[in-house]
Amino acid sequence: MTATTPVLTDSKTLNEVVNCLTENLPIQTQGKWEQQNIFEILIRAATQRDSIENTTKVLKNVPTSNDIRYHLEKYSDLSSLEEALNKALQSRLPTGIRQGQHKIAIDFNLIPYYGEPSPLEAPYIYRSQAKNGTCSFYAYATIYVIKKHKRVTLAIKAVQQQNTLVAIITYLLALIEPLNLKIERLYLDREFFCVPVIRWLQALDIPFEMPAIIRGKHGGTKQLIRGRRSYKTSYTLNSDKYGSVTFSVWIICTYKNGKRREHGREFFVYAVYKVKLSLQLIHDDYRLRFGIESSYRMKNQCRIKTTIKNPTIRLLFVALAFLIINVWIYLVWHYISRLKRSTRQVFSHLFTLKQMLEFLRQVIDRNYGVACEIYLPSG
Repeated sequence: MTATTPVLTDSKTLNEVVNCLTENLPIQTQGKWEQQNIFEILIRAATQRDSIENTTKVLKNVPTSNDIRYHLEKYSDLSSLEEALNKALQSRLPTGIRQGQHKIAIDFNLIPYYGEPSPLEAPYIYRSQAKNGTCSFYAYATIYVIKKHKRVTLAIKAVQQQNTLVAIITYLLALIEPLNLKIERLYLDREFFCVPVIRWLQALDIPFEMPAIIRGKHGGTKQLIRGRRSYKTSYTLNSDKYGSVTFSVWIICTYKNGKRREHGREFFVYAVYKVKLSLQLIHDDYRLRFGIESSYRMKNQCRIKTTIKNPTIRLLFVALAFLIINVWIYLVWHYISRLKRSTRQVFSHLFTLKQMLEFLRQVIDRNYGVACEIYLPSG
């Protein structure tokens, strides 16, 4: 039987997102438009993966795209905006995240950059392996907790060229210190496989697992791929610049068995420190961070389309996507669930991210009206 009173409406959903933005990212407006109008245009664009320009054409009685850009450019200091965005991300967390031990992950989100960067953009252009026809990217490092197969983003950092990997990890870990989280284990992607990071995490005594980069024709990590069984060993990684570090590596041997129409053995090598798992479970455990429901693919469902190259505004657009997902998880946890025998029963199938995005779109369309006529200029 279904209850007769709704626990959540589209208007309430929009209010939660707008309130989160106004509480943490206030913006001074002028004229007839208020900050709520500006934020609602951004939210509407995000729900449709649309541009600000097109969104202002679709809706009636809204600021122009130039008005929106004028107000967004008031976020002129990237560091201050980043601090405000991280407060916003942490302001809507399920209560269960503020206690106990958790699986934490840090990784990079790379957005392709094309062209010649201006002096304003250049410090934020990150070089990495070629992808989508470029080796240049805007890079964003995020730290998130994996809870009930959901990804809850705790903090984001716009990566600058001068930032070392150790500095990025230290910065993100410092941002979540006020939450008093205990790290059960830390997942890192292969971008972090280097002497300084492994040495630093060992010094901090943080349990971690990350894939090793396979290098060398006969020596290096390539030599670890042998035999027909999974095994553990120790390995020393050397660097001309940073010296060496010794750590445990777990080599996992699996069989493709026709997967992707391929057969034969497949090896996975992980750098591991103080992880309380069996050798047989480590590969599946690491893969969980890719298979969780709120992945980067979900973030891309609600990221504003833009050609703006201003690093500050681009950070806002990327973080807004993570923020919408955080609010969605918060609403599911607090409204689409109930306590049953001291356990919270969550009905996440009743309110998917796609449903939330539709709620946001339809209430904004209803409030402003949708353009349904085109007129030629007079004269």
